[in-house]
Amino acid sequence: MVMGKRPDVARSSWPVAATDMAGLVGQIGISMLQVPFRRPWSGEGGVARNVAVAVTRQTVRTFMGYSTSLPIEQFRSIEVILDDLCTVVMPPAVRAWNVSHGHGEVAGVAGEWFRPRSDRSGGTILYLHGGGYVGTSPKMYSVFIAQLARRTGCDVFVPDLRLAPEFPFPANLEDATAAGYGLIDDGIDPQSIFIAGDSSGGGLVTSVVHARIQEAHPRIAGVLLFSPEVNLRLDCPSVRDNAGRDILPWNIPTSSYLNGIDPGSSQVSAISDDLTGWPATFVSFGSDEMFRDAIRRFSTHLHDAEIDPVVVLEEPGMFHVFPILLPWTDAARRTMVAAGKFVRARLDELGQAEDNASDAAVVGDGVVEGEDVVIDTPDPWASVPG
Repeated sequence: MVMGKRPDVARSSWPVAATDMAGLVGQIGISMLQVPFRRPWSGEGGVARNVAVAVTRQTVRTFMGYSTSLPIEQFRSIEVILDDLCTVVMPPAVRAWNVSHGHGEVAGVAGEWFRPRSDRSGGTILYLHGGGYVGTSPKMYSVFIAQLARRTGCDVFVPDLRLAPEFPFPANLEDATAAGYGLIDDGIDPQSIFIAGDSSGGGLVTSVVHARIQEAHPRIAGVLLFSPEVNLRLDCPSVRDNAGRDILPWNIPTSSYLNGIDPGSSQVSAISDDLTGWPATFVSFGSDEMFRDAIRRFSTHLHDAEIDPVVVLEEPGMFHVFPILLPWTDAARRTMVAAGKFVRARLDELGQAEDNASDAAVVGDGVVEGEDVVIDTPDPWASVPG
């Protein structure tokens, strides 16, 4: 369940929540008035694409700035409203990807299951959602996860993670680790399991992998990282240089999550970790995001550690988690198709693929080759110009 519905988490009264939502709508309206003055039509792509990028950037920035300025109980109430809204509007989009969706529990950790109805690959993905370690919920990710399930042919479990500040580190790591072990205890072969995540969820993926390597647990099939937060020191030049182009706030908060942990610790910042023994890795990010330099360094460390395969996709002109926020763009489509090929190729290589899996293959230094992932349901974004 969303954090605000947990019995031990406080939230504001409905009149306060209603006024907060009215304030949010008003702030977004004001921010939209600023968009024409920022020359949204200019940029590397077409006019429609550039305007959509500018509007998305402005909307997300405004939402994040406004909501995180509120007391935590009011922030949680807004989350509950948005989560309830997603319960209504997301299911049709999930069905459009020919994916089933339902509640579930793994090792006592509640969450949401997404399962492709056809073209199954035989894999399972544990997906750790982003949200700055403090917000969002599995339901809010429904459309993105449905596409991920469809592209990869995998069942995807998205756990309801405990979040800061009510539950600082290592609460979310405990939840994610329990869910991962639970999948194995339920009879799923570790070599058919992938761990994936975006933003802070991507950072949490690296914490899970770090813990697994330290404890010498069986290797998994691989990891998929979308704009992962791999350096909580936030000291790379792109944090400053891309602040005007990204959706993230210039003052990215981490203290409520870290709870006194050194932000440079390898437990929470993969850029500081020894990556020897890491599983096969897929990394996607944009050239305009604040985490760009840290992700580049992390990717270089993977290659230096001779991890194979490593697939790294940096999309020019794209900001943080663009496959989630701009799923109709060509950049997002390329990313998701490549992610699907990566997963199916790994399953085939490890002998875990089902008979109807794609014949994509990963060769050489991580270049993805092969036929496009077969989707017997039309891509819902195919008719949208990207």
